[in-house]
Amino acid sequence: MLFLGSLSDLVDTAEISLPAPLSWWQLLDAVPQTVAEQLQGERIHVACQGHVLRDKTALIALDGQEVALLPPVSGG
Repeated sequence: MLFLGSLSDLVDTAEISLPAPLSWWQLLDAVPQTVAEQLQGERIHVACQGHVLRDKTALIALDGQEVALLPPVSGG
């Protein structure tokens, strides 16, 4: 799983490995509470294998699939 942007600062790493299959609820249990709270909001998106999920709660990542947590983009 990849933590992008400000999310990597919250967990102090850019990437972790989790056992597969990985569901939405397992993802929430695996990350720190501060990240789980943000993930449940509308501003954080989830991608699996490079495809942003319309319904992140439908996540099922299989062995070897990359999951990325995408915070809002900012900058100038």
